[in-house]
Amino acid sequence: MIFSTVAERPEGGRKNAFVTRVGRKPQTSYPLATLLFLSVFLLANPADAFQLAPYKDQLFAYPAILSQSDGGAYRVVDYREMRDINGRDQIPERRAHGRYISTGIRSMQQDLVAETGAGKIPHVAVGRREGASMIVVYLHGQGGSRKQGADDFTFGGNFNRIKNLMGRNGGLYLSPDFSDFETKGAAEIAALISLYASRSPHAPVFVACGSMGGALCWRLAHDPAAARQLSGLLLLGSLWDSRFFESTAFKRRVPLFFSHGSRDTVFAVEKQEAFFRSIREKAPGYPARFVRFETGTHGTPIRMTDWRETLNWMLSARP
Repeated sequence: MIFSTVAERPEGGRKNAFVTRVGRKPQTSYPLATLLFLSVFLLANPADAFQLAPYKDQLFAYPAILSQSDGGAYRVVDYREMRDINGRDQIPERRAHGRYISTGIRSMQQDLVAETGAGKIPHVAVGRREGASMIVVYLHGQGGSRKQGADDFTFGGNFNRIKNLMGRNGGLYLSPDFSDFETKGAAEIAALISLYASRSPHAPVFVACGSMGGALCWRLAHDPAAARQLSGLLLLGSLWDSRFFESTAFKRRVPLFFSHGSRDTVFAVEKQEAFFRSIREKAPGYPARFVRFETGTHGTPIRMTDWRETLNWMLSARP
């Protein structure tokens, strides 16, 4: 597979033209601690549950739990716009306060284009592109791009947190562009996952889908080859799939995580909750969790989902 770098403009800085290396992998140096961590991970029994180390947990932990059921699998979380947007952002919905972010992770970030059998796929990659401990892919919704999932400052700094969680734990984070939310887009994402999975054969793969991006999550679940590479799907303010019970992912018991705002006007929370309940009823014990943000809206799950808590649960529950 061929990679080339793409020029990017850091926030507040001038445009930097990266040197293009076609057919060669850019060289990246990593701290000794990261390399030691990876050696332990790769020598460990794959069945042993690797867990992400803490990173800004107190800042990103859920506020009060208003109620819960199903042994904690379903939770209602307190959400307040004045606290969780106005209090968290220096410029509401545009720039988080500095304590929520660490831009040093940009030293491990590259804007790339991968040439695959499904075509050229522009994507942002953060962390280890070979020998990664785990891989997290974020798929944006309607009107988004790869830049959304790499933005350090929006959504309360939550994308910066997942970037740091991957970089600090020897993992890889990917935020790609794709052609559409149908067959072609799904083929592109499947090809990108296959490419990076081949370079990190021991890495579990988790795909997080925001809003309409969920259409791709469900298509991957039905693709036998792609579904065999999945260790978890995260649906963030997204849609449901009544055919999921026929999918390869369901048969493999791939963990599912749903987070949704109670005032979402794009995808009604009641329908997503009903889908979650149908999974619990049709497949007792299936690894599925639901977090409802009370008074939250469509974008709330992307801002408020606790990446570390969710991924650590999936790491312990994956097939």
